[in-house]
Amino acid sequence: MESNHTRFSAFLLLGLSSGEYQIPLVTLFFLINLLTLFGNFTIIEVIRRNRDLHTPMYFFLGHLSFLDMASSFIIIPKMLANFFSSKQTITFVGCLIQLHFFITFLATECFLLSAMAYDRYFAICRPLHYCTAMKFTTCSLMVATSWILGLLYALVHIILISRLDFCYSIEVNHYFCDLPPLLNISCSDIFANIVAIFLGGVLIGYGSFIFTLFSYINIILIILKIQSVKGKYKAFSTCATHLSVFTLFISTLVAVYFQPPSTHSLKSKRLVSLVYVLLTPLLNPFIYSLRNEDVKRALRKTV
Repeated sequence: MESNHTRFSAFLLLGLSSGEYQIPLVTLFFLINLLTLFGNFTIIEVIRRNRDLHTPMYFFLGHLSFLDMASSFIIIPKMLANFFSSKQTITFVGCLIQLHFFITFLATECFLLSAMAYDRYFAICRPLHYCTAMKFTTCSLMVATSWILGLLYALVHIILISRLDFCYSIEVNHYFCDLPPLLNISCSDIFANIVAIFLGGVLIGYGSFIFTLFSYINIILIILKIQSVKGKYKAFSTCATHLSVFTLFISTLVAVYFQPPSTHSLKSKRLVSLVYVLLTPLLNPFIYSLRNEDVKRALRKTV
């Protein structure tokens, strides 16, 4: 007997809230989006215009700022548009496109943050080999590899999602197209999707975290041996900002994607996802600039 599965042409995004909280949320998200774009674009321009910042560390930071702008741009404008629309819908193709870019940006950022940890490891633990190990071609290859791996990982999920049938509902319990809410409304077998999420979480999420943690354990051991209090503070300050951002980013990703999709957990996942959708892209440029004398000095020159 043939099963009667349905492929909807569009989904209904339920969003975060409705009614009296609409206007405050629209205002808040709009301001956050503006600050995110302004902060990250400023970092990119400051690095581009100041030759003193044409180093591996700031090369990676520039790409991180671009990723933060891109990930914010792929989610927030559509979310704001839905606040003012009577039909908060997104086409099936549009949903796949949004999901593809978003997963690409998340995975690429994991790899890029690991590359930044590798850069700091050589700069502090093996300074004599730094110029040899972190040549421009090497840094460019690391960034390109991060993008390629991110794109391939996203493509796996898009292929798997495109093969699913959605016959339970067209309502996506989220403010954008994300994996957990989409899997929750599918009536197909999602075992392959769960395996892909699990493997991605282990290899990309935990893999990046362990690699970064190992790098910073070695860095901290070297920092503790520095005699100069000023030198010790500068080295530790630079590394502490990176490690704190990375830990926040990875921990929220794990909280969202390492739980099986279920209706009761979707509301909490929506709130947690705000950290890596809104908060991390907003904070990154300010954390790196406010606690970095080189960036502040270059910013004053640019202004």
